[in-house]
Amino acid sequence: MIKIWKSHLYFFVIMAIVIGGVIGALRPELGISLKPLGDGFISLVKMLIGPIVFCTVALGIAGAGSLEKVGKIGWKSLLYFEVVSTFALVIGLMVGNVLKPGSGLGSLTQTIDNSSAVEFTKKAESVHFADTVLKLIPKTFVDAFSSNGELLQILLIAILFGFALGRIGERGKPVAHFLESFSDIFFGMINAVMMLAPLGAGGAMAFTIGKYGVASLKPMLFLMACFYLTCLIFILVVLGIVCRFMGVRITKFLYLIKDELFTVLATSSSESALAPLMKKLQKVGCPRSIVGLVIPAGYSFNLDGTNIYLTLSILFIAQAYGVDLSLTDQFTIMGVAMLTSKGASGVTGAGFITLAATLAVVPKIPISGLALILGIDRFMSEARAVTNIIGNGVAALFISHWEGELDSVKKQDLR
Repeated sequence: MIKIWKSHLYFFVIMAIVIGGVIGALRPELGISLKPLGDGFISLVKMLIGPIVFCTVALGIAGAGSLEKVGKIGWKSLLYFEVVSTFALVIGLMVGNVLKPGSGLGSLTQTIDNSSAVEFTKKAESVHFADTVLKLIPKTFVDAFSSNGELLQILLIAILFGFALGRIGERGKPVAHFLESFSDIFFGMINAVMMLAPLGAGGAMAFTIGKYGVASLKPMLFLMACFYLTCLIFILVVLGIVCRFMGVRITKFLYLIKDELFTVLATSSSESALAPLMKKLQKVGCPRSIVGLVIPAGYSFNLDGTNIYLTLSILFIAQAYGVDLSLTDQFTIMGVAMLTSKGASGVTGAGFITLAATLAVVPKIPISGLALILGIDRFMSEARAVTNIIGNGVAALFISHWEGELDSVKKQDLR
């Protein structure tokens, strides 16, 4: 029974999403009460992410044996992130300008209540890129693994630990063997937790539909359709071209990580699939040293879905208020979004906070327009999270290929 459940996990996740949606639509109060299922599942996954990332990165760096190589992987990753993120921003602007999802909603802007958006606006004012850089450094070694720790803090100490471990040679082998076993244990734990994915997915979907309701989507369905379409274009065209360059198919990669995609879709959290994604990337030929660096870093610096969300949403708000944005305005939005999407990483409600921070640089667009997006932000966050995890997976494949370390035999599953 367990074997069947594990091998067909994606099917059970889909069924749970459907059942959760039906419960939320027919019995909203019951759907809202199921929120702890989704929250509990995400908390279980987050509990294990820190040790898994630390072990994977430290062992990968120790095996690489060269800080120079780590630096080379780092700058290549950042270069790739910026290039692909720019494409995401441009595609969001193009779709927004062509389809104009906000046109004709002028009457809606007169009736919105912007009080609910004030909290996010205040949070956005406190988000600065410099603060994010300083947050890279934990107060203590252990503090990085606490509830207040950041993924990038774990990445930093793992790089330092792995480099020192590799430098001491033979004396470090017992520690490396211990980390190997430690890593296997935590991956075993994450495999066990992922068996609960249908419960978490069903509970999260029941809560979302129960709280916000299907009826609340109707005024904004066109914007949601435009956003999902833009994400699909980005995945199949931009990431598809990147995959073809490596000799793999994007559709094969999507099928490989289907379990993780459905989990992310229901929970709206890309972190819920971080550990399984890292494991699968190693199985298809990506070295641990590259996966351990690219994936955690990508969760802060390679947010393709968030970038699409930013440009498309700002154009939507401007169109709804009848504000004409010049080409200069739109390029300014792109430049600021490139920075704010990094600055708000790791913050609760990061997507919406980032939108508020980006919108603040265009004074001609009323900040109250955030309230237009707030009602459907939860539904858009699902596509954001899915696009982000696919983008990070492709990034790890590409950097492995660029380094000449993508195993040609193992990657046959993606051809």
